[in-house]
Amino acid sequence: MKKTIVSIIGISMLFGAGVGAYANANLQEIKAYLNNDIKVKVNGKVATLLDQQGNVVTPITYDGSTYLPARAIANSLSVAVDYDAATNSVLFGEKVEGTPVNAVQSFALSIKDPTLTKYKNKDYVEVFNITSDNGGSNFTFEPNKKFQKLYLQVAAVDTEIKLIIQDAAGKQIQHDNVKVEDGLKTIEVNVAEEKEVTIFYEFVNPGKNAGMFVPLTTSYYK
Repeated sequence: MKKTIVSIIGISMLFGAGVGAYANANLQEIKAYLNNDIKVKVNGKVATLLDQQGNVVTPITYDGSTYLPARAIANSLSVAVDYDAATNSVLFGEKVEGTPVNAVQSFALSIKDPTLTKYKNKDYVEVFNITSDNGGSNFTFEPNKKFQKLYLQVAAVDTEIKLIIQDAAGKQIQHDNVKVEDGLKTIEVNVAEEKEVTIFYEFVNPGKNAGMFVPLTTSYYK
């Protein structure tokens, strides 16, 4: 079996960070082997392990054990993966605490005017407050494969709203309807494999008072 010897320091293979980022970390240098003979199968099918840039990565054999790159395995299993530098932790799947969507992304069309950010007397601070004459038909979120789920909150004003959720390639991944009587409805979307998702909306009866209220502080990722 042909093997290539490598020196492994830190977790740069997992997340693509440079060695300098770990200069002060608690690391121990070892010698291991890139093992090109190892195949990974997911549900019976051979999986090609790719890093964040789409490059093929290889399992490592060290001291009788095989080590697999975290991001590549997570992608193969449709599980979100992220790295928390503050706690030096690799995070798989849903996170314990939710992250508001506006904490990880800026929205040019969001509104912070306190006269427009309230729904049923509660102020949500930053929102999409969309009316039927806004001229738009969609908005986009960017989970960047760092989260497992998007919990999107939507309220219909005056008329029912149809929602279609698409991935970056334009493939529909989910659809839902929000009625006025639903109040502020939470829609759960699996975004583990998605860099971005676009929400297309349509007002069923677009009268002059028709609208949609989307709070960006209580819509969140996990």
